[in-house]
Amino acid sequence: VQGLRRSSAPPPGLTEQRRSVPIAAGRRSLTPSTCIPRAAISPSLCACAGSTTMAGEAERRKRAAVVVLGDIGRSPRMQYHSLSLASQAGMEVDIVANGGSDPHLSLRENPSIHIHEMKSVQLSGVSKISGALALLLKAAIQFIMLIWFLCFKIPRPDVFIVQNPPSVPALAAVKVVSWLRGAKFIVDWHNFGYTLLGLSHGRSNVIVKIYFWFEKHFGRMADGAFCVTKAMQHELSQNWGIKATVLYDHSPEFFHPASLTEKYELFCRLGTSICSAMGSADCISVEKEVEDKSTTVLTSKIDGGVFFKPNRPALVMSSTSWTPDEDFSILLEAALMYDRRVAATLGEEDSMDEGQLWIDIKSGKQFDYPRLLFIITGKGPDRKKYEEQIKRLKLRRVAFRTMWLASEDYPLLLGSADLGVSLHTSSSGLDLPMKVVDMFGCGLPVCAASFSW
Repeated sequence: VQGLRRSSAPPPGLTEQRRSVPIAAGRRSLTPSTCIPRAAISPSLCACAGSTTMAGEAERRKRAAVVVLGDIGRSPRMQYHSLSLASQAGMEVDIVANGGSDPHLSLRENPSIHIHEMKSVQLSGVSKISGALALLLKAAIQFIMLIWFLCFKIPRPDVFIVQNPPSVPALAAVKVVSWLRGAKFIVDWHNFGYTLLGLSHGRSNVIVKIYFWFEKHFGRMADGAFCVTKAMQHELSQNWGIKATVLYDHSPEFFHPASLTEKYELFCRLGTSICSAMGSADCISVEKEVEDKSTTVLTSKIDGGVFFKPNRPALVMSSTSWTPDEDFSILLEAALMYDRRVAATLGEEDSMDEGQLWIDIKSGKQFDYPRLLFIITGKGPDRKKYEEQIKRLKLRRVAFRTMWLASEDYPLLLGSADLGVSLHTSSSGLDLPMKVVDMFGCGLPVCAASFSW
């Protein structure tokens, strides 16, 4: 699979053939992601929001408010919008979002970007309230918080750009404030909120049907709309009556193939996390001591120079929110198949002691079949479940690590990998996995569950 390298203009179209790559017997296949056309985002944004003119020194500088009813550190597309508006369109940008994870350093240090953090609404103390009433109470509190921040905490913007989903109550709150403050109201459609709610409640549930009406009604009240794929654009146009512009993501400059020095420095920082096995010892944890700074799992530093280790493992990278729309059992089954296939090819028995293999790895022996190191980043509800499954696999030549990275380290880890994996299966079947765009930015080939672009 050919990864898409960064360019100043999007490719003319999709020119590569899709080829199914079975990753687990009897299960869904992964399909190498073809090249997705990508475009700088500022021209389309500026068409709706406007930008400072050449004669505009005496004119008030244009201002945009980017609204995310969620963790801005886990909303890369909205971070890219903010960077584009500030750096390319010359606008002041106010980000109103929940706290949690730090956004990228380039946002935090940009003098034109101002981040306003709202507290996340937790209803842990009202467990006796029914599910529907709890959702209603949470939405009411969030609505009041949004109105307060958008009306009184930020200067009047020329345009509000709100991420969808979540739809409730974000779309209604931003619509009300845009009317009160005389600003444009733009929705950036990443997915459909009612389909995500339907994963846990079922599409026929009355709450999901009300959510669908709310999302459609207030979505149609926007002054403009962006979406992530042509398939979503068609759905919005044909069934929702919304005319949206497809805005493909262009990964920022900090997504690039990592140099050997960057790889060495990154894995020195991640030393403890990488060298600590999930459960008993594995083919990565037995290789070196954490305190040894002359080598990492991928590189060695010799006489001031950094070199790849001859017996380094292949690094496979994935990121996830650990939710039901990503079935990581597929990847675990594929890892087990690889481990068993190599053992069978080399004539090893299942009962064989790993001791000699650990000694060979530690001594630097090169193998015909590489070890595989899977690093999976992200936070989410299903993380512990899959970590327990990984511990029970008893793999010899495959190791897994799960972690949460600083926003500056995530692009470097992608740029250090040999292969990217995306197991995202959309609740709507229409959204675009952002991780694939970031992987392409790092020149990384990607195996992904098939999706419509």
